[in-house]
Amino acid sequence: MALFGDGLEKASQRSFTRPVPRSAGAQMRYLVRQLKGTRPVAELLGVSRRTVERYVRNQIRSPRPELAARLAAEVTRRWQPQVRARARRRAATTDGIVIDTRARVGYTAPVGTTDDARLRHLTVALPPQYAARLFDAQQQNAGERLLREITAEALKEVYFQDDGRRAGSLEQIRFTDVEYVDFEF
Repeated sequence: MALFGDGLEKASQRSFTRPVPRSAGAQMRYLVRQLKGTRPVAELLGVSRRTVERYVRNQIRSPRPELAARLAAEVTRRWQPQVRARARRRAATTDGIVIDTRARVGYTAPVGTTDDARLRHLTVALPPQYAARLFDAQQQNAGERLLREITAEALKEVYFQDDGRRAGSLEQIRFTDVEYVDFEF
C-alpha cells in the first residue's frame, strides 16, 4: 500500500500504549515469541536460524541496515494488535476519523458552476461509517484506488455537501494529485 494505506497504518500506530522495542535483540525476542520459534523468524527475515539465535542472546547487537529495516517493520506491524483493533473499532463505531490532506480537488456539477479542480488543504472529520469502510477495504487488501475513492466520497458528502444541507446537485468528486494524506483516530 502506498499513500492511503500507509496513512491508515501510521494512524493506528499512534494508538500504541507502550513503545515498540528498539534494540535488535529485543525486537528479535519479540518476533520469536510471536511466531513461536526461531525457524519462522529466520524464514520471515531471510536469515539463518543461527543468526536469529545470536540476536536473541545479544551475541550480535547491530544488524545490517536492510535487516534492521525489515526487523523494525515486522515488529511494528505486529505490535499491540489488540490496542490497534480497539482504536479502529472505536473510530468505526463512535468517534470517526479525521483526514488531513493536500490534493487537487474538484467536482462534476451542472453547467454554470465553478467546478474546476484546485489545490486544497483540507482537514475534515469524517463520520464513523466512512472510517469503517476504509478499514474494511484495507483489511481486504484493497488497492490505493479504492481507498482514494472512499475518501473522495466521504469528502463529497461531508465537505462539499455538508451532510446533505447544500450542493445537492453535486455529482462526482475529482480527488487527484495527492501531495500527502494523514489520518487521525
